[in-house]
Amino acid sequence: MGVVLLALGGTISVPGRGRGARLSGAEIAAAVPGLTELGVPLDVRDVQAVPGGSLTFAQFLDVVAIASRAVAEGADGVVVTQGTDSLEETAFLADLVWPHEAPFVLTGAMRQPAMAGADGPANVLAAVRVATAPEARGAGALVVLNDEVHAARWVRKTHSTSTATFASPNAGPLGHIVEERVRMLLTPPRHEPLPAGLDRERLADTRVALHVVTLDDDGTQLQGLEATHRGLVVAGFGVGHVPGALAPRLGALAEHMPVVLTSRTGSGPVLRHTYSAPGSETDLRRRGLIDSGFLDPYKARVLLRLLLAAGAGRDDIAEAFALRG
Repeated sequence: MGVVLLALGGTISVPGRGRGARLSGAEIAAAVPGLTELGVPLDVRDVQAVPGGSLTFAQFLDVVAIASRAVAEGADGVVVTQGTDSLEETAFLADLVWPHEAPFVLTGAMRQPAMAGADGPANVLAAVRVATAPEARGAGALVVLNDEVHAARWVRKTHSTSTATFASPNAGPLGHIVEERVRMLLTPPRHEPLPAGLDRERLADTRVALHVVTLDDDGTQLQGLEATHRGLVVAGFGVGHVPGALAPRLGALAEHMPVVLTSRTGSGPVLRHTYSAPGSETDLRRRGLIDSGFLDPYKARVLLRLLLAAGAGRDDIAEAFALRG
């Protein structure tokens, strides 16, 4: 029973200049006022001591496997502390494969522990509260910072330094921590988990590119991509548009690999059949691109890479995006 806290790296573990090596999970937990008073048994473990920006798919799937075993052995929930650089992607990766009712909660910090107003202790306390809250069961992977609870499916890092950086532009937070209580306002939809025990060599070989469309983009950067990658995510203008000159190149790539169309805007969906000019969403779908719905480019890349590593074909991939997008 209780909560397993898995400590990775990141700002929450950086003591500050000239203050020695990274903090251990036990040191992070010891610095949280009120954590002991919660009365929640805490099993703290140090894993993957790397910055958020250096995490890999394989490393984080190993973290999920550790968390899954802990829940199978009786843990009520899991808290993962990590760097916030990649947190919106690792959260969605966990959410896609997490099979348990027990909450999988990710948190971190925007300020180092030695800084004035360090936010790590409050975030850890809130995360442990959520990990043990009956209201959070069955909600999958959750991101908890700044006393807000966000669904992994929707959350984005929206500011480079603000402690209020994590937001869910399309849906808003699922809940809040108010007067020491977890108040869940919404419940995210859940789907059957994808395979988590992927062959690591196959996963490493499953490269998925992300191309952000820009003004006057002619696709030169995409030359030879079919020889090096197995999939492509395109972050298009607005509702899913690209320059007309780029559309044939994307269509040619779609004959060799799944090409998923997303929006670079940060919120809102790609459309399906509102515009019909060359390079429009209708034109691109006609050329074989798969629309991502509301999934942003970063989360679309996570989903596409998992599907390809699991051996999914184009029809299965299109169906998965229709379901989860």
